[in-house]
Amino acid sequence: MLARALVVLLLVLNLGVAAWWTLRAPPTPTPAFVPPADVARLQLVNESRPAPSTAPAPAAATPPAPMASPATTTTTTPAAPTIAAATPPAPANGARCYSVGPFADSAAASNAREVLLAVATRVVPREQRTGGSARGWRVVLPAAASAEDAAATAQRIAAAGFNDYFIVRQGDEANSIALGRYRNEEGAVRRADSLIAAGFPARAEPLGDARTSVWLDLVAKPEFDPSRAEAAVQLPARPLDCARMR
Repeated sequence: MLARALVVLLLVLNLGVAAWWTLRAPPTPTPAFVPPADVARLQLVNESRPAPSTAPAPAAATPPAPMASPATTTTTTPAAPTIAAATPPAPANGARCYSVGPFADSAAASNAREVLLAVATRVVPREQRTGGSARGWRVVLPAAASAEDAAATAQRIAAAGFNDYFIVRQGDEANSIALGRYRNEEGAVRRADSLIAAGFPARAEPLGDARTSVWLDLVAKPEFDPSRAEAAVQLPARPLDCARMR
């Protein structure tokens, strides 16, 4: 009996809650916030940026057409040197270097250098010693045209303050002037340099089995052709590592 009474009570309570929820008045909406009149209003970042202009951009000024030249000048291109290639090969990795030689003496190397300068940006002479070890060094002036010229050169050498000299009268080196012998290369080179500074074309040479040959190391222009260069100077042109050039 008590359980039935509890069930009836719960049913009545549920019906009462359902009737209240259905018949209740709607909630009052919250009024919109109105800031006080004396308080500044916050402005968003995108509201502070000026609106983009819709006016079209001014058209770029058209450059004036170039004036026609009143006359065309015709230039004549000089012919390439004979040791240049007809179709020059383009170097793939920078400069190309070659070594031409060996020349018998400095005079032959100097003549070849004048020819190679037409197709090279740089030509550097290089001396290379061959054969056995030297048994000493000497300093010498090349042979003069005559005995009289050699005597006149000797007088100028004495006037310049050099007293160690000797005119060669006979043999393959007749009319040359010997300027001293030395045990090592350093002393001979020092003596030759002092004579060169005074205006005399002296050179230091090894004595004995040692011989010195002259090579020409060059940095080739694009039109350089090794086969044509070899034909022009009668000596081969071998590839050279540019890092080895002085």
